Amino acid sequence: MAPTIKVGDKIPEGTFTYVPWSEALESHAACGIPTKLSTSSWAGKKVVLFSVPGAFTPTCHVNHLPPFVEKYEEFKAKGVDVIAVVAANDAFVMSGWARVEGVKDKILALSDTNAEWSAKLGLDVDLSAVGFGTRTSRYGLIIDDLTVKYVEQEQGKDVTVSGADALLSAL
Repeated sequence: MAPTIKVGDKIPEGTFTYVPWSEALESHAACGIPTKLSTSSWAGKKVVLFSVPGAFTPTCHVNHLPPFVEKYEEFKAKGVDVIAVVAANDAFVMSGWARVEGVKDKILALSDTNAEWSAKLGLDVDLSAVGFGTRTSRYGLIIDDLTVKYVEQEQGKDVTVSGADALLSAL
């Protein structure tokens, strides 16, 4: 299924939950406190957002998130203000995954509960057949002042059009 959002469209309003990184999270005994982030906070900013079906799942954990961490400085050099990864997992799981991956404060690990925001983009997926329920599909977005400049959804299990290299090339 193709995304309903297109290049040139304004992103829909949405609110994500996440646990902001802090030094206290270096202790695995700390969990942090979830907070809300509104897409309206991205007004005037260049945002690279990529979505994964699930934290700690093989492709997402090994092939999707790590290159964004490794190429963080390249994104910043291209004027990116915010890098975010989105999944339908809860904020605590997203925070735990980000800590395991060494993300710290480089990438926001956002919870798109029930893939609600992704559904507004036509980028949710029903993975009930494998016991996951409704999830965010694997996709990449470049958003500049709330306007979509790039949107691509993966059609298979590989990370191509939503990966760090593809998004860097599109900037």
